[in-house]
Amino acid sequence: MSALLEAKGLRAAYGETKVLHGIDFRVSEGGVTALLGANGAGKTTTLRAICGMTRTEGEIWLSGQRIDGRATEDIVRRGVAHVPDGRGTFMELTVEENLKLGAYTRNDRDVAADFEKIFDYFPRLRQRYRQQAGTLSGGEQQMLAIARALLLRPRLLLLDEPSFGLAPLIVQEIFGIMRRIRDEERVGILLVEQNASLALAFAEQAYLLETGRIVVSGAAAEISKDESIRRSYLGY
Repeated sequence: MSALLEAKGLRAAYGETKVLHGIDFRVSEGGVTALLGANGAGKTTTLRAICGMTRTEGEIWLSGQRIDGRATEDIVRRGVAHVPDGRGTFMELTVEENLKLGAYTRNDRDVAADFEKIFDYFPRLRQRYRQQAGTLSGGEQQMLAIARALLLRPRLLLLDEPSFGLAPLIVQEIFGIMRRIRDEERVGILLVEQNASLALAFAEQAYLLETGRIVVSGAAAEISKDESIRRSYLGY
């Protein structure tokens, strides 16, 4: 498959603190790529770098056009949706208001139809439509964050730790929905996930980060089978 997103020699820093040290990776059109590593390896910074939220060097290409150096709003308008660690839900707003924010860059007439599609994926959100987002359960807030991102109609979806703090049954439900979205929407997904076995089962391609450098890359299924990688880097 052709590359939807491609990073070449990507470096990122916060002030004088360098976090990424020249990494290369890609996400295929309609494919899922997992970005794995321990806390502090640079996974979240990688997602922030793609969105223009931190100082970067190197090249970031989206569908053949460079987006590094562009404003975050411009990158969003080009079809990059980010579901951050901690979900980024607007707690004081209702579910409806949160969802409408996801479509704020759109001026087409298909938003209402996309709301129905979202409720097909996440029927709980239909039930909670008028409810304040801060009163939702953790799993429902994660569903809301993903749904809000999908209303952008993204070409690329950046997911940061979607299973964090959730009960196993809720995690299974959310990843089941994400498989449907992957198959039906053909959106490219870059997944940061602490649960390595879960991520590798969901993705086709994987990269393993260690202190801002990629130390392992390849097919997710092959990495999952490699006992030495699992023991040395993934902890299972």
